[in-house]
Amino acid sequence: MDEKSQRRVAVIGAGLIGRSWAIVFARAGFAVALWDAVPAALPAARAFIAARLPELAEVGLLADPPATVLARITLAPSLAEALAGAEYVQENGPERVEAKADLFAELDRLAAPDAILASSTSGIPASQFTGNLAGRGRCLVAHPVNPPYLVPVVELCPAPWTDPAVVARARALMEAAGQVPATVNREVTGFVLNRLQMALLGEAFRLVRDGVVSEEDLDATIKHGLGLRWSFMGPFETIDLNAPGGLADYVARYGGLYKEVEREMTPCDLTPDLVARLAAPRRAALPLADHPARQAWRDRRLMALAAHKAEQPA
Repeated sequence: MDEKSQRRVAVIGAGLIGRSWAIVFARAGFAVALWDAVPAALPAARAFIAARLPELAEVGLLADPPATVLARITLAPSLAEALAGAEYVQENGPERVEAKADLFAELDRLAAPDAILASSTSGIPASQFTGNLAGRGRCLVAHPVNPPYLVPVVELCPAPWTDPAVVARARALMEAAGQVPATVNREVTGFVLNRLQMALLGEAFRLVRDGVVSEEDLDATIKHGLGLRWSFMGPFETIDLNAPGGLADYVARYGGLYKEVEREMTPCDLTPDLVARLAAPRRAALPLADHPARQAWRDRRLMALAAHKAEQPA
């Protein structure tokens, strides 16, 4: 038994994100206890995981045989049994403040005193549901990108009272699990990834709304343009390489254009008419009945990209 297989984590909530987290930790060698308040969700989650593991193995994203990885995941019959011996807890409950407050109260009561309690919330700051807990210093947000077993970045966002040592421990554990942690130094609405995504989406809605570009050509601009660079470089490194003198030279050359465009980027009201206008061609191209097949296609493309990046030098 290797060192990581002796380390235990608990994944609370077996929906799409919870089952994906189970893959992340089990693939990295951790013993995983998976629990859900709806017992029927557990066998469904296990079936999902069992189907994904051979696909990951096929593209070289598993170090161990699928059966070995699957055997590291235990379906816990109770919350207390899931938390027993866990050094880290990843919560994936409903995206409501009241529900998270109730669940974290139970986690704080039942988990070992030194266990880290992390939430997968996409936008609720930890301060909104951990403030009244005796162990609030061990609570934080660990926001993944869907699906986390293919997109490795994890935003670690502490509450004002989170112990810095807890953030450091969570960061080290995520690195051991093969993820890429990014620490958000203070709570902001939407954390970092969603804010960046929403900034781009806001401009995308504006450009299509105003007739500057079609929906199809805007998507093409991202997936065949910015998306190619951004799959291996961030925006600061991108502009640093796009001017002979680096980032400062880029700003000197294009700072005026930046200011002009920024002034034009007023908030875009997502009216029902605008949403309907953009949704209609999406549904014509992809009926909702075909969504699952297209999501599976997306995941296969992400697997291929992740496998390619894993083979490249840093």
